[in-house]
Amino acid sequence: MRTKKASKNKTNVNISYWETDRYLGVQDLVVIGSGIVGLFTALNYKKQNPKAKITVLERGVLPFGASTKNAGFACFGSLSELLQDLKTIPEQQVWETVSMRSNGLKLLRKSLGDKAIDYKALGGYELFDDTSELERCIDQLPAMNEKMRKAIGEKNTYALVNSKIKNFGFKNTKGLVLNRCEGQIDTGKMMESLMSLVRKNNITILNGVTVTNIFDSGPSAIIETDIAEFSAKKVVVAINGFAKQLLNIKDVAPARAQVLITKPIKGLKIKGSFHYQQGYYYFRNINNRLLFGGARNLDIKGETSSDFKITAQIQNDLEKKLKQMILPNTPFEIDQRWAGIMGVGSEKKPIIKYVSKNVIAAVRMGGMGIAIGSLVGKKAAELAGE
Repeated sequence: MRTKKASKNKTNVNISYWETDRYLGVQDLVVIGSGIVGLFTALNYKKQNPKAKITVLERGVLPFGASTKNAGFACFGSLSELLQDLKTIPEQQVWETVSMRSNGLKLLRKSLGDKAIDYKALGGYELFDDTSELERCIDQLPAMNEKMRKAIGEKNTYALVNSKIKNFGFKNTKGLVLNRCEGQIDTGKMMESLMSLVRKNNITILNGVTVTNIFDSGPSAIIETDIAEFSAKKVVVAINGFAKQLLNIKDVAPARAQVLITKPIKGLKIKGSFHYQQGYYYFRNINNRLLFGGARNLDIKGETSSDFKITAQIQNDLEKKLKQMILPNTPFEIDQRWAGIMGVGSEKKPIIKYVSKNVIAAVRMGGMGIAIGSLVGKKAAELAGE
């Protein structure tokens, strides 16, 4: 973000009067990024200010980061992941973040409806292949259930369900812990429903617009793009792992998440969403296909990247675990592979704050965008409306 305004974008010479009048006049709010956070920001600001002119700028044909590339997990924290967080993050902040994730899921479901997002309350499971790690987590299970009750208002969130290991067909698995409050959604249906709701509220979404800089001084901010300049009284930057490309902001970095999905598997027994190794691995059944992602912990430095490429190291590991642990007796074929970009930092609580006079950052979802994104957007809109 520059402190001095750059020279006027030369491409403005090809902008018509109609385009200038409708899109380039001063907006009440410009949101950068059309993912979950960006669209919920726009929706909630419009709810607070019905007459407001709002434009969402998106550089991709679809949301560029992870909102249409994630695994569709309606989750807020596996047992081992939260226990690890409690070692490195202040306890109050851990439970505040868990509460935000739970409330965010409720807001997402209430705003769009379970049918529209194909929400299924099938529970979230965590696999353990290490006996000592399993025992450590089981020892803490009663205490964690009590803390979870205080954080989200639900009793007995976690339970040991080893009897289901055989039913699912897993191999080399020592234990299975259920989070009964978690579920799953159809990511594509969710984003389609959300974009439709935004447009019904007379909010403009412009795709294929790359923001190159924001100049913030005076009563409004200037957003420089590859096609024209936009003006706004308030700007919310909701591009998560790409935040540093526009803002001078600390403790948020891109984190690539690689995924693969099989062709349909007849009689696939696996139902629900599953985590493994403190959430670094995750898989689920989607339309009788097995979606499997993660393994970022094998190469943290290499996966701290905003490049969407997939790598042999990660993909080979995913396939190996599919064959040896998850689908040991089931033939399968890989149909697609892709990557999404998350935003992470040393803390997992999202950053929602002013970074200059008229510019707000709403970033660092910590890999929990589905759970927390709607609430972060709501809070960003409230901050912009103050």
